Amino acid sequence: MNLKTIVFLLAFILPFNLIKAQTCCSGGIPLSNNIGMAILETGTTQIGVNYDYNNLNTLNNGSNKLDDDSRLRITHSILVNASYAITDNFSIEGLFTWVNQRRKITQFGNENLDQTSGIGDGLLLIKYNFSDILKNKVAINIGIGTKIPFGSSTQKNNQGIILNADLQPGSNAWDIVYWSSFLSSFNFRPTFNISSRFIYRSTGTNSSYFGDSTYKFGNEFQAFIGFSDQFLFLKTMLYPSVTFKYRNAIQDKIGGFNLENTGGNWLFIIPNISINIGTNIVFYTRAELPIYSNIDGTQLTPTYRLTSGILFTIRPPKQLINLN
Repeated sequence: MNLKTIVFLLAFILPFNLIKAQTCCSGGIPLSNNIGMAILETGTTQIGVNYDYNNLNTLNNGSNKLDDDSRLRITHSILVNASYAITDNFSIEGLFTWVNQRRKITQFGNENLDQTSGIGDGLLLIKYNFSDILKNKVAINIGIGTKIPFGSSTQKNNQGIILNADLQPGSNAWDIVYWSSFLSSFNFRPTFNISSRFIYRSTGTNSSYFGDSTYKFGNEFQAFIGFSDQFLFLKTMLYPSVTFKYRNAIQDKIGGFNLENTGGNWLFIIPNISINIGTNIVFYTRAELPIYSNIDGTQLTPTYRLTSGILFTIRPPKQLINLN
């Protein structure tokens, strides 16, 4: 067994063995949703600019929806991805974020609003394409990276009180991220693809939460399976797809103890459409809609999420060939 095969097996199997380990709050920055650009030819740069709107207005207890719409949580995120292909098989990717989070509670005619804004945490990912292990229209990529705590974790409300961790732009903790993706096409329709993606985040601990305590978001596992195709419409290439997403998060910990009403399991459907709007420029938009959730305790859970963005691809200049 050669070294590349060993690295591949470790990167693919490890997330499944660690599945009982942290989660970003459902209302926070969608870091894991927005990583994993394609690995293209050597010297290619990709830049993606995204706007993400996450609406949480559904109160659940376990798998039961409660008749209570007094709580509303909204997150606006601006996300910038950048990826560079060092070789045809190896690339590096970064994700930078800005976030505005709002939590509104309306009860007995009174309204309480807390909100924060600022630079959020970032992410750095290195990826490798194992094109020499499996061929015949099967693509396998793996990656490992880290979440970088750029964002503030000590913002305060109007009364000067530090807000809870789930409302902060940053986490003040370093996470390890394991990522893998698989894509297969078929002879009966070469443009039709089935893809899957697996992401595991092992989260670090904020050791100065409220000054003298600790906070750890629960470890998180996400699995995606998607179906995509492409069509020519009015001289424009369209790329429709539909993806199913499963998310598992264990409970957060505060002071080393499990925090109730955090963690759970979710299943989403994600319709997406991408459109070529110019040479090496793609516009895309997608919705993330919950199908099922079974959470720990009583929590505000996602109602819907909308994401739109533009992807720019800058390819290297072609080398001139001297026939002499």
